[in-house]
Amino acid sequence: MNLLIKSATIVDPNSPFNKKVADILIKNGTIADIANNIESDTEVFDAKGKQVSPGFFDLNCNIGELGLETKEDLQTGTKAAAAGGFTGIALMPNTQPPVHSKSEVEYLFNRAKNNLVDVYPLGSISHKREGKDLAEMYDMYLSGAKAFTDGNRPVQDAGLMERALLYTKGFEALVFSYPEDTAIAGKAKVNEGEMSTLLGMKGIPSLAEELMVARDLYLAEYTGSKIHFSTISTVRSVELIREARAKGLQVTCDVAAHHLVLTDDALSGFDSLYKVKPPLRTLKDVNALIAGLKDGTIDAIVSQHTPHEIEFKDVEFEVAEYGITGFQTTLALALKAGLTLDLIVKKLAVNPRLILNIEVPVIAAGQKANLVVFDADAEWEYNHKNNRSKSYNSPYLGQNLIGKVLLTCNNNHLFKWDK
Repeated sequence: MNLLIKSATIVDPNSPFNKKVADILIKNGTIADIANNIESDTEVFDAKGKQVSPGFFDLNCNIGELGLETKEDLQTGTKAAAAGGFTGIALMPNTQPPVHSKSEVEYLFNRAKNNLVDVYPLGSISHKREGKDLAEMYDMYLSGAKAFTDGNRPVQDAGLMERALLYTKGFEALVFSYPEDTAIAGKAKVNEGEMSTLLGMKGIPSLAEELMVARDLYLAEYTGSKIHFSTISTVRSVELIREARAKGLQVTCDVAAHHLVLTDDALSGFDSLYKVKPPLRTLKDVNALIAGLKDGTIDAIVSQHTPHEIEFKDVEFEVAEYGITGFQTTLALALKAGLTLDLIVKKLAVNPRLILNIEVPVIAAGQKANLVVFDADAEWEYNHKNNRSKSYNSPYLGQNLIGKVLLTCNNNHLFKWDK
């Protein structure tokens, strides 16, 4: 794949060309040269007024394969990821069967070979994600699993989480915690507050999340282990992690893009497209999450891409499944939250790879061309025609968004937005 990207503004903290406008010549999937006014007979992509950064990396997404391919398969999922600027994704093990042995890890790696998007299956902490016995974590690690999580099932057994932290410490793997105390959350579907009262629905208190954050921070401190919190959503969660960092604990965390722009006010019409887990919180929580990103408490932004067939979302709110398709809207939502381009690139491209101990791509001559070109000011409509996912459960379908991915490049493959 050969391409000349003309007059792009480079946004890459690790590049010697950071903040500079330059031409980027790509030959056979490698950056051959970066300079002003490069002349070449190869295909030209005019990026004047546009930005180029390392390809984004998603720490939390769901693709139905294995077993749930009617929601999303690797082919459609990676196309949607590429359309959103992602050149790497970490797959949650929420499949049937779950990713709880080396067989599933190796299957997914083999299925994802020769793809534009690098796919990293995350192994489950517990066998069958049942929260009872540890899964074959070391075997999965040897097969390529970089981290372990029970996905959207929180580990309720403190002893099991302690053993997981101690065990993975021995081979320097990472445990992801999805923080929710199910005894506190119960069967509630929305955030506990004024909106849940108005809707007449039982709410999930912030305490359900914060208790688990506090518990797992204590366990990480006790075991001397690293821990990563997935999709935190409350003021106190941010504060607890900030305090833990100040104490020197090895803790990282991420936030879903939709939690940066949506509050539980969106639920006033009982629209199941806004039903997510953790639930949409309050404006106070949103402001705390944005502040946490800015001061470095929150390390990464994730899509939490969760596709569903129409029959699982176009139903009554109470029985609808949780989640939205998020690959193609993540950049736009980060911009809508008021984050700077430097911060977005750090939280979407650099830090996620550092968390998983994966090489961070750099926009420099001689480096592999792993990059995304986007226009932070472009307005576009996200619709059924340009949606690359197999599913359509996004509240943003049919809406105009600001911030458009134009081109994604990795592994000598290229995605370009259809004109």
